[in-house]
Amino acid sequence: MGVNVLNVLALAVDTAMLARVDAAEDALTGLGFATQLVFLLMVAMMGLVVGSVAFSARAYGAKDMHRVEHVLVQATTLTVIVSALVAVFGNALAGPLLVLLGAEGASYTAAIDYLRPLLTGVVFNYLTILFGAVLRATGDTKTPFRVAFVMNGLNFAFNYGLILGNYGLPEMGIQGAAIGTVMAQAVASGLLIWLLRRGVIDGVTLPLALRRIDVPLARKLWRVGLPAALDMVVLNAGFLAIVGMLGRVDPLAVAAHGVGLRIQALAFVPGLSISQATGAMVGNALGAGDVDEARAVTRAGVAMCTAVMTTLSILIIVGVDPIVMLFDIEPASSLGAYSAEWMILLGACMPFVGPYIALVGCFRGAGATRLALRINTWTTFAIQIPGSWLLGFPLALGAWGVWAAFPLSFLAKALWAAIDYRRGSWAVTGTDARG
Repeated sequence: MGVNVLNVLALAVDTAMLARVDAAEDALTGLGFATQLVFLLMVAMMGLVVGSVAFSARAYGAKDMHRVEHVLVQATTLTVIVSALVAVFGNALAGPLLVLLGAEGASYTAAIDYLRPLLTGVVFNYLTILFGAVLRATGDTKTPFRVAFVMNGLNFAFNYGLILGNYGLPEMGIQGAAIGTVMAQAVASGLLIWLLRRGVIDGVTLPLALRRIDVPLARKLWRVGLPAALDMVVLNAGFLAIVGMLGRVDPLAVAAHGVGLRIQALAFVPGLSISQATGAMVGNALGAGDVDEARAVTRAGVAMCTAVMTTLSILIIVGVDPIVMLFDIEPASSLGAYSAEWMILLGACMPFVGPYIALVGCFRGAGATRLALRINTWTTFAIQIPGSWLLGFPLALGAWGVWAAFPLSFLAKALWAAIDYRRGSWAVTGTDARG
């Protein structure tokens, strides 16, 4: 949970700093567009991470440390390849994709200024994500937390200088936010490589030289990870559709959406952390052949997620105005009103998010990633996107209507995931991650 809070806090700090620059609304709007593209371009990496966690957790549960090391080495090589592809094609396609989303003028320029450095140095971000995930799969959450703490402090220091022009550094605005973030990620990935080479996982080391790809293992990683990657594509399709619709309602609604996403990311951290822990522990249990233990872990995860997310839902709805003011936004302004609307709707959906993401953690830990993909695909394209369009435009509810379909889709996801869990196919048709 601490790792995820720190990672999300870095984005929130960037947003708060950018709210204090000249032409802040253009910067925040550009950041809102750019953030959606960053999430979209991360899909292949997230699929690789999910596959790596499932395989390394199973191997660790079976006490096969040679297998854990092999998965780590192969995943590292694949991560470098994926990073190079994202850097090249992401930079090439960033402009057309931003136009497709509706970015124009100063907000388009701000989004491009943010994306170029971030995509060029994306390998540092991806390696940090991968190494933290593999450590989590082996039960070590303290090491990623310590590294994330260092990274977050550096991100604050670098961005305080480069965004606002402190320490005698040039005032670079939104471009400085991206450069400072990449610098912090580079240090974090270097620290994790050093720690892995020093044996932070007993019996496992990470060679500096990239290894020849183990094609059969790579296929298995992608077979498990591809549905998770497609799941993220679907999730981002839903968000991109929202951004596109909001851009046609009012560009300020896009800026509010970006601010709300920072709060969403922070608010979802406890639930996502429990989900990640659930996935790792389910993988360990299945690796040891103990299905009953996997079920016990899942039940505890669902109970914890639901309780925590419901509590946070109440806090967000009650404290929406003070939260908006944290970003130096006046609640009575148009941007403040939009931000409050979005945050209240986010709060309304969180009691449904809790059980859903806990069950997704179980499915992914078991390697049954197709279950989560099927649920997300149907609810996004049958409920969320059509619902946003219907409420926002034919029913003329504007930005509120576009956002209102979000909690409805999560209610459907939670119900469907519960049905699939009770069927039990995830425990029977998981992957051959031990092979």
